[in-house]
Amino acid sequence: MSTDTDPNAEADAPRFDRVDWEAYAGGRTGRVSTTTKLFALTVAPIVALAGYDRVAAGERETVFDAFAAATDLPLQAFGLDFAVTAVDYAFAATLLLFVWYLVVPLFQHPRIASHYWRRFKRNRPALVSLAWLFVVFGGGLLGPLVLNAPEQNILAGHQPPVGLTVAEANVPQCVGEVADGRCGGTWEYPLGTTRGGVGVFTGVVYGMTISMKIAFITTTIVAGIGITVGTVSAYAGGWVDEVAMRAVDIVLSFPTLLFFLLVLYVYGAGLGMFIVVFSLFGWGGTARYVRSKALSVSEEEFVKAGRLSGASTRRVVRRHVVPNTASSIITQLTLLIPGFLLAEAQLAFLGLGDSSIASWGQLIAAGRSDLAFAPWIVLAPGIVLFLTILAFNFLGDALLDAVDPEATTEAER
Repeated sequence: MSTDTDPNAEADAPRFDRVDWEAYAGGRTGRVSTTTKLFALTVAPIVALAGYDRVAAGERETVFDAFAAATDLPLQAFGLDFAVTAVDYAFAATLLLFVWYLVVPLFQHPRIASHYWRRFKRNRPALVSLAWLFVVFGGGLLGPLVLNAPEQNILAGHQPPVGLTVAEANVPQCVGEVADGRCGGTWEYPLGTTRGGVGVFTGVVYGMTISMKIAFITTTIVAGIGITVGTVSAYAGGWVDEVAMRAVDIVLSFPTLLFFLLVLYVYGAGLGMFIVVFSLFGWGGTARYVRSKALSVSEEEFVKAGRLSGASTRRVVRRHVVPNTASSIITQLTLLIPGFLLAEAQLAFLGLGDSSIASWGQLIAAGRSDLAFAPWIVLAPGIVLFLTILAFNFLGDALLDAVDPEATTEAER
């Protein structure tokens, strides 16, 4: 048998370094995924509504007001009699981001999701924490649709919670039953009221909405900036790494609180301003953490193989570096959320927050002068805030054990 080869065929054969391996791997790098298209399709109406409120609507007329005027529908009956702000639109967009890029992929890969769930449910405190966060999330979403916004009623001030009593002399007018000179609690105000007569239960539920907005919006912005800067810095190296890390040093050393006070003095307090300031100056730690994890991943053999195959930097970072640092990023992000919630509560307690929103910090601040005879005003939101922060910490540890293949739990030893 002859071993001669056709020189023309040899010349036409593609060389290894000239093969478009990305085409063999399933398409071009710039190709937009189906998930991204669906996310863009669902978020487009939100962007359009926000643009209408910003440009086309009148000074005080929102898109919901215009819809009610055009259709004569009583929006109050559907629980929609509230002002829709830019923060609400941003919250809706981040919820869609969460659904399309986290929830939907889990349903698309049931085998992987089942594996993660089996590892996760071994941690009993994490299961309780997840259930509690579902309560907070559900209350934050559905609460404003069911309960009226907190309103002051001076005559109903300092009402005790159900099952407790307070001296009748401490309440302007007892809503519940009076026995032996003491006012009893009533289900009209299950957790009592503040000095101004605001229902503590209603305030706690509306505080869940504020906390969820802070958690989703701020963490999404911080994650987007921190992950991008950290992974690009680790993979690119050289002067890119140097410039990125100096920017991180500036962000980490910047006095965020003083800057927030300056913004508060110039523009006034607001939830949106809080989110913007703490997002723009809160990503430094995430970027540095992600960079340290991405540096180790960048030296792995599968990343080197991707480079040798001709894959672009963008594809290597998106397909290999980021997914393989995801477990560490999840833990970092779950630790960020309690920090943001505490920051808002501390500022509100000091009187530096937005007094027009019903946050847990505002509720705690409202009861600090009445601890002697009305401790429920502080205890109710304080306990809810404590449990929420604790739940995020437990959840972060459990997620790390579930999604990190190198993490070994005590049950597996």
